[in-house]
Amino acid sequence: MKVTIGGPLKVAFRPWVEGLENIPAEGPAILASNHLSFSDSFFLPAVLDRKVTFIAKAEYFTTPGVKGRLTAAFFKGVGQLPVDRSGARGAGEAAIKSGIDVLERGELFGIYPEGTRSPDGRLYRGKPGGLARVALATGAPVIPVAMIDTEKIQPPGKVMPKLMRPGIRIGEPLDFSRYQGMEHDRFVLRALTDEVMYEIMKLSGQEYVDMYATAAKRQIADAAKAEKDQAKKDQAKKDQAKKKADEERSGA
Repeated sequence: MKVTIGGPLKVAFRPWVEGLENIPAEGPAILASNHLSFSDSFFLPAVLDRKVTFIAKAEYFTTPGVKGRLTAAFFKGVGQLPVDRSGARGAGEAAIKSGIDVLERGELFGIYPEGTRSPDGRLYRGKPGGLARVALATGAPVIPVAMIDTEKIQPPGKVMPKLMRPGIRIGEPLDFSRYQGMEHDRFVLRALTDEVMYEIMKLSGQEYVDMYATAAKRQIADAAKAEKDQAKKDQAKKDQAKKKADEERSGA
């Protein structure tokens, strides 16, 4: 990935980076990042000397045909692990196990606490399960990361990416050893996650929204559907009024 994608990516987009010294030269660490774009999983590994392993939905690895095999090879090459997301709890447990396995090998594990990409560029509430449980199970430090402007490179609906400089800010490692052995306490999981999200917010400068990004996406989709339905009703009324006017004119 670093040779075939990372090099050209850095040459073409010239991402700027702050805080590289906070990435340990060796040993396990969790990189907890905001999530603005599909390209986040490419830009972050491209600027680091070490390998970063993220998790990805299993469909990327199991799609049949030539395209499916190429997609699977690509995601394996960029350090993505397949996780079955068919069930909410099963997906969470699979992600946790994957993260623990990576960290026990002494590697870097990348995770997006929001659980999905931000629908509008704002920072949303972190999900307390995956990040907190992996951190407490392994004792690995959590390094907050802020991706800057990556959503502007290829907005939804755009095929060609815009050549511009995204940014990456890497914060100081966070030590949560004070919570060791408390991974089943939901209040501890919430507190740990909120602390990480606060650090990401400071690094990114994003507006924070105290709700999950998945809920925000549903609201946006519902609002768009309601607007579309209302437009159809308005058009139907106009058509009906026009028809009535035409009938009156023909009757006269």
